[in-house]
Amino acid sequence: MKKAILATKVGMTQVFSEDGVLIPVTVLQAGPCVVTQIKTEDNDGYNAVQVGFVDKKDKIINKDKSGKKDVIHRHGVNKALKGHFDKAGVSSKRFIREFRFENAGEYELAQEIKADIFEVGDKIDATAISKGKGFQGTIKRLGQHRGPMAHGSKFHRHQGSNGACSSPSRVYKGKGMPGHMGSKKVTVQNLEVVRVDAENNLLLIKGAVPGPRKSLVTIKETVKTLV
Repeated sequence: MKKAILATKVGMTQVFSEDGVLIPVTVLQAGPCVVTQIKTEDNDGYNAVQVGFVDKKDKIINKDKSGKKDVIHRHGVNKALKGHFDKAGVSSKRFIREFRFENAGEYELAQEIKADIFEVGDKIDATAISKGKGFQGTIKRLGQHRGPMAHGSKFHRHQGSNGACSSPSRVYKGKGMPGHMGSKKVTVQNLEVVRVDAENNLLLIKGAVPGPRKSLVTIKETVKTLV
């Protein structure tokens, strides 16, 4: 892997290609990210680049009226992380991720990584936390069939038989059951970059990208190319 970037999902729209074909795209606010740490094989056992994304305020510690107790504003970066960012010479960041670049030695601390590292036609992998849909039944969660919808069937959206009665007298491991749906790490591979807006740090990706709007998306060059 030689290039990657962090982004937030803006939403979906559609654009026309040069030959007039309508293409559904996902708009991503990609970067700018800054390099917060460079890991080397000598110090850390492997080569990687740590990047930060989206500015975040530092924690503010004040004294209460008595002057004895510290009051901490918790919606900020703690002291340890603040020291880490100060060492790199960058402002505090909300998201920190690490990429194992083959060319990690070419990067420098506080260097910016912008959307223009990708070009139109590049193939990428997008990773994000999928939308959470709460507790769902097997029809929605697993795509199972429903029962007859007649009034007397009494079997409409039940999942059906769970297992045999006397043998083996248990439910097999892996049986599809109702449960929590979504909120899982999902990677969609081999997506195509349709447009790159370097001025506004926007990437237009063909098709759907996992996650709700405003969620964090990790964009990497694809690990495999489909022919």
